[in-house]
Amino acid sequence: MKPSLFAAATLAALLGACATAPQQTTPVVTPSVPSMPPTPITTPTGPVVSQPVSPPAPVPPFPAYPNEAAARALVQNKLLPASVRDKAGWSQEIVGAFTGLHLPYRADLLCAAMAVIEQESTWQADPVVPGLGEMVWKKIAEKAGGVIPVAALKVAFLKPSATGESYTSRIDRLRTEKEMNALFEDMVADARRLGLPVNMKNPIRTGGPMQVSVEFAEEHVRAKGYPYPRKGSWRDEVFSRRGGLYFGIANLLDFPADYPDMRYRFADFNAGRYSSRNAAFQAAVSRLSGMKLSLDGDLLIYRDGAPSSSTSSTQLALERLEGRLGMSRAEVSRDLRLEKTPAFSQSALYQKVFALAGGHAARAVMPQIQLVSPKITRKLTTEWFADRVDGRYKACLAREAR
Repeated sequence: MKPSLFAAATLAALLGACATAPQQTTPVVTPSVPSMPPTPITTPTGPVVSQPVSPPAPVPPFPAYPNEAAARALVQNKLLPASVRDKAGWSQEIVGAFTGLHLPYRADLLCAAMAVIEQESTWQADPVVPGLGEMVWKKIAEKAGGVIPVAALKVAFLKPSATGESYTSRIDRLRTEKEMNALFEDMVADARRLGLPVNMKNPIRTGGPMQVSVEFAEEHVRAKGYPYPRKGSWRDEVFSRRGGLYFGIANLLDFPADYPDMRYRFADFNAGRYSSRNAAFQAAVSRLSGMKLSLDGDLLIYRDGAPSSSTSSTQLALERLEGRLGMSRAEVSRDLRLEKTPAFSQSALYQKVFALAGGHAARAVMPQIQLVSPKITRKLTTEWFADRVDGRYKACLAREAR
């Protein structure tokens, strides 16, 4: 294959790996976060059943601030770290997201959102990814298997882009995912001239200061609308500070979950909604059935975002319990399909499993998932993410208490 055609074809397949792992995409419609106390592609770390620890006793919820102005003053003057630039802008858009989502202006919820922002972007609206251009070329060279030198590949991308600058130059100076997203938007529009598939899609799936998924944003808009005038596409909104905060805060807080500790919401933000609840369900099923399960929070096997016909290990374990549960396989399958919704906690399957497990069985367990991304160079897990965010969360609450 000629270098130009090979390079164009491989770039689309490769750069998707540079995007952060997608988050769960189906939003749950709920008027507000219930009163409760605070606390990249993912793969299970292994089929090890951890012994869940009973969660701490609930503490009274934080009182809500009376209005948007009071909440903005709280965020700007007390909750934001001293080093943050443009405190007025950040506070306006964080509180604006709470207003748009009808969330209470509580310090614990505001600090939860701010802790994730700090972890994901260190208060940069368009966070920099060090060595992004080099990462892209390295992936292209790896795919080429050393047959085509990087220098030759760069020549193949010397064609001018929509900005007038060559694609090679734009890749070389890539600093942020927003720039990479813009590059791919131009490549998609220019696919025919570049010799790329005309149905090529932008592989950048997450962005903004909370690294929220574009697909989640589109699903959330369909379910709940959007409180701001849209500027460009929904993808453009995700990569803006205002939209990235709105959709990120929605993904973190705009669903009901009766967790005893905010760490489980942080884990769900990383692993998918209700992953902590579902991991606890898997732990209970594992103990009852005697079958080892990976506590990853996925009760079914998914293909392209939908449950597949393949039988999951959790389903196999539940088959061992059919007699004790008094449920048919069809009934079990019906209830398992609720796993990404709040309704699963009220299902017959969930209630019967925990009745068999006993009253001391934990209802939330940290999902055991290893994070995988070209941007991650050491072994990191969902639990590591939740703990890091929780440390920032507690530091924020300490600022509120001063």
